[in-house]
Amino acid sequence: SKDPRNNLYKLYAKFLAKYQPKMFVFENVTGIKSANNGVIWQNLKKELESVGYEIDSKIQNARSFGVLQNRRRVIIIGWLRNSNLSYPDFKDQVSTATINDLFNDLPKLKPGKSDSFYKTVKPSSYVVDNEIRTLEDVLTHHQCRPNIDRDIEIYKTAISLWNDGNKRLNYNDLPENLKSHKNRKSFVDRFKVVGGDLSYCHTILAHLSKDGHYFIHPDINQHRSITVREAARIQSFPDNYFFEGPRTSQFVQIGNAVPPMMAKAIAMNIGDELKKG
Repeated sequence: SKDPRNNLYKLYAKFLAKYQPKMFVFENVTGIKSANNGVIWQNLKKELESVGYEIDSKIQNARSFGVLQNRRRVIIIGWLRNSNLSYPDFKDQVSTATINDLFNDLPKLKPGKSDSFYKTVKPSSYVVDNEIRTLEDVLTHHQCRPNIDRDIEIYKTAISLWNDGNKRLNYNDLPENLKSHKNRKSFVDRFKVVGGDLSYCHTILAHLSKDGHYFIHPDINQHRSITVREAARIQSFPDNYFFEGPRTSQFVQIGNAVPPMMAKAIAMNIGDELKKG
């Protein structure tokens, strides 16, 4: 596996060796442990230990930190050897808010349209309490992709199935005139609605930059994929966060990010741990 990203940890270890922080955090996808038959993981562990750290790693879900998203990642935490520190014990903070609570104050859009004014409804308490939107905010990035008629038909089918007892669309069940892919075996769930009534969304992926079929807005009258701003909110980014570059790049940045609410909670817990040391 020639991916240069597999060796970035060596650079990370150099920083640790130079600055010797008491603790550090390192985030990665859950597949890191099995990648390359576990060799990458073993090397990473060895490298980080060799510059003076004990490390522990656990799979954490963003949902447990109050983010409205099912997103599992390996969170590696290290501390200087013999420093009496350890992996913090994160308390579960699963939220009961729903995806609709994230969306309710954002203007309705048809495919290809954009809007830069919030709706006049009050933002939900989830959005306000977690400082995703404040009184000073101006709405940006609420722009959605244009869709061809066939995809809009598929979106409507997927949304009405979801609204009929949370059923998911299987690609093979679409009428023939709506099918364009030859591959009928894999990706049968390539069209997926973001459940507005659920308290979490499936993992926001960088693939959103390619197409939005896996992230369809739950409102059948809008029949479109989610906007950059909606994806950012699902990742718990505050509305005042402005993403640079073209829309494809914005989706990649959001899909690859650690949700800020999760990062903040981890930081606070590490702060508490450091007080012990």
